[in-house]
Amino acid sequence: MRALYACLAACLILFPLPAVAQGLQCAPRAQVLDLLGRDQQTRRAMGQAGPAVMELFAAKDSQRWTLTVTLRDGRMCRLAHGVGFEARDDAFPAPGVAL
Repeated sequence: MRALYACLAACLILFPLPAVAQGLQCAPRAQVLDLLGRDQQTRRAMGQAGPAVMELFAAKDSQRWTLTVTLRDGRMCRLAHGVGFEARDDAFPAPGVAL
């Protein structure tokens, strides 16, 4: 989970939210949650990024996942999505140690 949060923090630093939201697929939060529910994706992780809330949704059977950010105005935007989700809680290797 720490790796996920580090990646998200880097994305949000590199792409400030107002600029990112302009090119993303955004809709009212309730509408996006309904679509994720139809795909049987449930929330697996969340974190706060300034005024926004990042959430990771994934389905158990299909291994589909969606990374979203909810903005202050109530819009939920899809940052990324894919397949092959696997929940892990690995510690980072020591510097210089191969994965």
